Amino acid sequence: RILSSNDSSVGDFLSLLKPRVMSLAVFTSICGVVLAPQSIHPFFFFISILCISIGAGASGAINMWYDRDIDSLMERTKKRPIPIGKVEPLDALGFGVVLSVISTIVLGLAVNYKAAFLLAFSIFFYIFVYTVWLKRRTSQNIVIGGAAGAFPPVIGWVCSANDISFFPVLLFCIIFFWTPPHFWALAIHRLDDYSKADVPMLPVQKGVAFTKQHILLYTVLLFVCTLLPYATELFNEVYLVCAVILGLIFVYYSYRLLVDDSNSHAMPTFAYSIVFLGALFSVMLLDFYLYL
Repeated sequence: RILSSNDSSVGDFLSLLKPRVMSLAVFTSICGVVLAPQSIHPFFFFISILCISIGAGASGAINMWYDRDIDSLMERTKKRPIPIGKVEPLDALGFGVVLSVISTIVLGLAVNYKAAFLLAFSIFFYIFVYTVWLKRRTSQNIVIGGAAGAFPPVIGWVCSANDISFFPVLLFCIIFFWTPPHFWALAIHRLDDYSKADVPMLPVQKGVAFTKQHILLYTVLLFVCTLLPYATELFNEVYLVCAVILGLIFVYYSYRLLVDDSNSHAMPTFAYSIVFLGALFSVMLLDFYLYL
């Protein structure tokens, strides 16, 4: 149908930014800025987090524009603004492109160009590598494409330090290994959705049992990865104890999903993965301030 200018609300456009996904970018980028060895003025701290958040949201808006056809087929996404006719597709595209450009330019001019380049690259990666190229072509879509979600703490670090070292790469790796079990648990729960939309998620292409094995595998790799900050003396005993507890619980959830024939533990595993990541990065901040 033809939309009038009154059909779209501010809330409709804000929902294009995928607020729940953007909140992850906000929090992990804050951790990146705070944990960097150099301090940053509070004003530029605010500008950094704002630009990273807007850039992450902008890529989400462009993703919704490109995926509007499959979004309309899936129960989880069919009530998004574009499928229900609240936002015109080209308006969503323009909204995302404008915010992408503004967030990158402002970050470069106000903070530093290295951070701006990383932000622009992360937007490019999410849109062109994940959304356009991988998502509809390979069951490894979320493994490779999920790297886009691992950039915010690195960008935050560079905003403060103006350089990349081992630690932000380690933060990147933690989110990188966290992403597959997080999304595959959801994909198992929403298997019919992805099958209907012909999206080749791993449980659609390789089966649920195969996916469960890989969820456990990636969870173990993630657990090992979360121990490296302590092993390399970046954090102390508080971090180690909490990371071990959080990681073992995640491994337990993944194992419980593996042996569950009814798949009823898919959503609890997905839900805990969110708690895990938020708690782990919170513990990083706690350990940092306790041992200042």
